[in-house]
Amino acid sequence: MKQKILIADDERDIIDFLKYNLEKEGFEVLSAKNGTEALAQTKKNPDLILLDIMMPELDGLEVVRTLKKNSATAKIPVIFLTAKSSEVDEVVGLELGADDYITKPVSIPKLIARIKLTLRKKSAKNHDLDASDILKHGIIEINRSHYKVYINKKEIFFPKKEFEVLSFLVKNAGKLVTRETLLSQIWGSEVYVIDRTIDVHIRKIREKLGSNADYIDTVKGVGYRMKEM
Repeated sequence: MKQKILIADDERDIIDFLKYNLEKEGFEVLSAKNGTEALAQTKKNPDLILLDIMMPELDGLEVVRTLKKNSATAKIPVIFLTAKSSEVDEVVGLELGADDYITKPVSIPKLIARIKLTLRKKSAKNHDLDASDILKHGIIEINRSHYKVYINKKEIFFPKKEFEVLSFLVKNAGKLVTRETLLSQIWGSEVYVIDRTIDVHIRKIREKLGSNADYIDTVKGVGYRMKEM
């Protein structure tokens, strides 16, 4: 069965160009010209979304926020395609849960490679879920298959990357996890992310842990450690 790619972009020429090249690679292609249409098209279960940031009705950032709040769509990988290339835009997109970020004009060989890498990572994670579907650590309970986190039995929303960082720390409780390890395990070696991005994610996770923020120790200049219970 062909893997299905959803392209969401308000420029018809870009959709047609990408559609032609993706179909040559054997993908089935869906399309949407704005954020509202993109969300509607997720009902057709795309395997991955190529998402422009600057779109009418709902921009790409708002689309990702909506996707990640819904357990039915939270695990769909997203690659941003955008003409914007500032570091701030990249960090915001990745923090919201995008898997990758590619600026226009798009190199088709590079795009195809990134799509295939992201789909392989998705497949590997799905194989990983079974017995370790539920992670428990003190007041934290993580349901990995539904992308849900409970703190003191209360469900708290975690964007995708925060969710994955927390899950990785819980799975490795008691061990020192370096920033480099988090970058390679959560974002992968093909995506450039600065160390500050990790620190921002840890700060936001601690805020959600509230009075139990000290569950996560900082090892200055090296990384982080989830306390053993």
